Amino acid sequence: MPDEIDELHQQIEAETIESEEEAEAFRIQYLGRKQGAITNLFDRIGDLPPEERPEFGKRVNELKARAEERLEEAKARLKREEQAGGPDIDLTLPGRRDFRGSTHPLTQTLDEILRILHGLGFSTYEGPEIETDWHNFTALNFPPDHPARDMQDTFFLKEAPEDNSSSSDEPRVLRTHTSPGQIRIMENHEPPIRVAVPGRVYRNEAISYKSFCLFHQVELLYVDEGVTMAQLKQVLYSLARALFGEDVTLRFRPSYFPFTEPSAEVDVWWEDEDDEDGGQWMEILGCGMVHPNVFESVDVDPERYTGYAVGMGVERMAMLRHGIDDIRIFYENDVRFLDQF
Repeated sequence: MPDEIDELHQQIEAETIESEEEAEAFRIQYLGRKQGAITNLFDRIGDLPPEERPEFGKRVNELKARAEERLEEAKARLKREEQAGGPDIDLTLPGRRDFRGSTHPLTQTLDEILRILHGLGFSTYEGPEIETDWHNFTALNFPPDHPARDMQDTFFLKEAPEDNSSSSDEPRVLRTHTSPGQIRIMENHEPPIRVAVPGRVYRNEAISYKSFCLFHQVELLYVDEGVTMAQLKQVLYSLARALFGEDVTLRFRPSYFPFTEPSAEVDVWWEDEDDEDGGQWMEILGCGMVHPNVFESVDVDPERYTGYAVGMGVERMAMLRHGIDDIRIFYENDVRFLDQF
């Protein structure tokens, strides 16, 4: 029997425990209550002569203590390795981090614009992206042969879903601006009207650093009795200050749009230390008073009501806010760019 104890001692010292499963197998093999090797030795003490029992019991207790010690050491080591990330972890390597998505910078800018406009009393309307020629051009004072149609290179559709607002043979286009939203709103609502119309628009243009085949606009329309150009300018100043800061400088330039008269383009002064003039004027939107012909196309009395309309590009706003000089980067889905927002 002493030889058997020595053999078990050597086995216990030679065991390798590299996992929780191996630790449990070690416990069952040596310390299990029913079939454990050390437990069986205790059961056989009664078979020994009385004079040998004390020494034998002492040696079995020492063997049990050593087995328990080895088991606890192994469990403690496995726990440390688990907390450290495993036995082969290199603590000098940079840690891993989860990549979390964020709102696209265009969406952030659009949300900010709409938040400001809501504070100025504008509700939101989203019109269809597939429009009729009448809504996109004719009702906005673009007659079929009007040269102003050449200002916008249009995507015409061969086939498009029908709607209840037009005949089936009327030409359909991908809207070139959000201004058709003005027509749809005035068709279905009596003044006063104060609404913002955000959305994607499409133009058949060559793609470059400053132009893309699709972009985003926000249209403003305010129609009521006694609406003036002064009110339009005040709203635009309030919007610009909220977006670009209290010290923003705006410039209104006379312009031409078929659906407004008078019309203006608005520039913001953008400081640039590398520019010899200290900066430059950057166009951010077009605006004007709604043309009487537009009111007549939707049966709104131009003698009673006046209104203003504004069209602004979200990409241009985002580029100015974040110092981005190439519109294409918004659509390339480069994670290195998007991760900055």
